[in-house]
Amino acid sequence: MPPAAARRAPYKDFLQPALQRRFASTAGLLLALSYMEALTLSNWDNLLWPWFPVGLPGIRALAIFISILPIIILRIAHSHVGIRTSNSPFETLRQHAISFATAEIIITFAVSAWLFSQTYLLSTPADANLGWITYYSGDRARLNERALFYTVNLVILGIVQGVLHVSLDYDRMLLGTVKPRREGQASTQETAGWEKLGEWVPVLVVRAGMLSMGVSLVNYIVVYHFVRSAAWGWALSFFRLFYNLPKSNIPPSQAPWSIWMLGRSMSAGILLCMLWYFADVAFRLQLGRAPLKNNQPLSAESKDPNGSLLNGLKSKKPRLAAFAMWELALIARDFDLRRRSIFEDIDRKDGPMWSQIYVTCLNTIKALEQRIDDYGKPPAPPAPETAAAPPKPQARIVAPPKTDNVWAPAPPPKGLRSSIGKLVTNVVTSPGKTPAEAYLPGAKKKALEATEHLLTKEQREALTPESVNNIAHSLSYRILSIPTIGLLFQQLFARRLTTVVLGRPYGELSIYINAAYALSRLAVCSLTEDQYGNVQRDVPAIIRTFTVVIKKLEKFRDNLPMHWTDLQKNRDCPEVDELLDALKDGLSELITAFGQYATDLRLTRADMRLAREAAEKKQGEPQRESSGSNGTGSTETRPEMEQLR
Repeated sequence: MPPAAARRAPYKDFLQPALQRRFASTAGLLLALSYMEALTLSNWDNLLWPWFPVGLPGIRALAIFISILPIIILRIAHSHVGIRTSNSPFETLRQHAISFATAEIIITFAVSAWLFSQTYLLSTPADANLGWITYYSGDRARLNERALFYTVNLVILGIVQGVLHVSLDYDRMLLGTVKPRREGQASTQETAGWEKLGEWVPVLVVRAGMLSMGVSLVNYIVVYHFVRSAAWGWALSFFRLFYNLPKSNIPPSQAPWSIWMLGRSMSAGILLCMLWYFADVAFRLQLGRAPLKNNQPLSAESKDPNGSLLNGLKSKKPRLAAFAMWELALIARDFDLRRRSIFEDIDRKDGPMWSQIYVTCLNTIKALEQRIDDYGKPPAPPAPETAAAPPKPQARIVAPPKTDNVWAPAPPPKGLRSSIGKLVTNVVTSPGKTPAEAYLPGAKKKALEATEHLLTKEQREALTPESVNNIAHSLSYRILSIPTIGLLFQQLFARRLTTVVLGRPYGELSIYINAAYALSRLAVCSLTEDQYGNVQRDVPAIIRTFTVVIKKLEKFRDNLPMHWTDLQKNRDCPEVDELLDALKDGLSELITAFGQYATDLRLTRADMRLAREAAEKKQGEPQRESSGSNGTGSTETRPEMEQLR
């Protein structure tokens, strides 16, 4: 009996543990930050117990961490790759405003704020008078509106942060791209990403302060007046279950507003916002790390590393495919032994390893061309369902029964009497013109005569269809010119172009850049590492595909008209420009490496001329250098806190 084949571990078996370790390290950072905030709420009348972890500070730190725990769970559940692609911000708002995911995010932030508010109120000293129940005279319990004010203020802050979280798409994972290593640049090294967190500390503190102070001021001046009665009634309904409170739901005549309360609510909001902002940046730094473990690709731990990587490349899930393509690009540049194993792995069920990588990467790049070709075409009709063939009827011994309708009326008799009756019926039921046909022309004539007598010539000209259309356009331009509101409805050139090229509803740019780099780099390295000569058969197709895609992208970008709502008239599109740079760099390397073998590869002079024209960067075209290296050789073209779509 032949031995059982070894199971090929799927790529997610290595990616998921890596992401979980990164989530755990982020949670540890937030726990440490919770402990630091717990120290700020301690009563420093003693030098030991206010900071000793085993005691009240530790319990307070756990309570603060529990308030941020729903946000951690939220990030795990809603993380995604790719930018939101839509023609305008209003279209994005229409897609995401009324959805279960949006409601879940806003409610989660409100719950987090409520949990933190209760921890904050319990941590304040008794002389601050911030308990929920107070006793003014005698033993009669009263609801303390100060505690209600702090709770409402922080819950409103949570709702505002939830709206910002959705609108700026903080759940997006920022993946890196691999570019050719410059001279003197070190090889790939895995870094934890914490170095950049220190650079963000001042920025996060300022942002937390601005958001907290802004929301607190608006709540102090405006919002609390409208929600005071409802919040007071809900709080009374809850605490009546435990205390003997007054039956009346009318709030006190004087609200407990003071500068002291405003300042204290701002400080509580700053502590809460810092937790949220540090959590956001930590997640982005950790989830944006390269797919490496111990300075080796994630799939290196598999018994079949190439098979596991191939499983990730062919995955239908965007996250798995994006990380696998990123790992392939890193292998093509930094891991020589693993790169040689791709060329030597020829005994696979579905073909050699190189052939499967070639097909996957080329199809990824061709998807750009397909979207451009499909732009403007009506969607294809759904394929008709093929009905199963009816079973053949069995042979009948007797004649089948008649299928005539037994309830049908008898046919009318034919003759002179029936002909005269039909003529009379037609005369009675067809008396002549309808009322609309009889009176509408006259009414139109009278309306025109009244218009000529009652309106002046200028007024009549203002009511023509052309004038009404001009007025509508003028009003639309005025609305679009409003700085904040108008931007929601403007269909900017960059947004429309990105939506077409990257697809809907999300488009991940890194997967196309990494696919172009990995394919070109592997092809160039095959000159010295491919012992079987499998790669050279596919080099002409790679060069022709890169050439066609580059030319179509440039032509489509140059010919795409501006939308009439685009008042900026700016034809720059950073995403498409970065994609074109990656394709041109890869094509240039292929031309340099295989130009002298063009005849042997059956590449005509026309093919090489078109390829050189496509690879040439036009004068004045922006040269996009990496803003910094994250230690993995992946270019971080977008900052962690970029305002997303």
